[in-house]
Amino acid sequence: MKRIDVRGKSCPVPVIETRNLIESGNFDEVEVLVDNPTSKENVTRFLESRGYCVAVEEADGFISVRASGDPSARAAVSPATNKTVVFVDGETLGRGDPELGAILMKSFLHTLKELNPLPRSIIFINAGVNLAVEGSNYLGVLGELENLGIEITSCGTCLDFYRLKEKLAVGRVTNMYDIVTSLSEATAVLKP
Repeated sequence: MKRIDVRGKSCPVPVIETRNLIESGNFDEVEVLVDNPTSKENVTRFLESRGYCVAVEEADGFISVRASGDPSARAAVSPATNKTVVFVDGETLGRGDPELGAILMKSFLHTLKELNPLPRSIIFINAGVNLAVEGSNYLGVLGELENLGIEITSCGTCLDFYRLKEKLAVGRVTNMYDIVTSLSEATAVLKP
């Protein structure tokens, strides 16, 4: 088993160091030590996306994320490509009147349902995360988009900054490594 300790390191370092570890060799089992729920979720999701079976144990102030599996089976697992990603970094669409911008953003999100093929994911960063939290006027359309199979993600650092992580109502928390990976693998990025 190969082990790394990324306790005390902030997003996206735990995922990057985990990626570097698994890319450095074909290990049947790896263990990543983290110290917070966000790192646990991010590392777990990353390892599962690479074909590992993951088990998590919490004890004595740290979290152990253990991953195991057949290295040759993992070689065939790769993230989806040739997909559109929607990148939302604000609460409104365009510059000018905020009320008009909110109307345009809602129209933009509703129009995404009509695309063929549908986008792979919608990524919310900075003030854009406000669209996916409790009380947002956009929860209905975002729920519809999620039900159509579009992955809805919000930047964990941004949610923390605005103190909204506990209020996330649609989608899941993501990290900068996942965001950059999704953008680099996309064939098109829509930015309203």
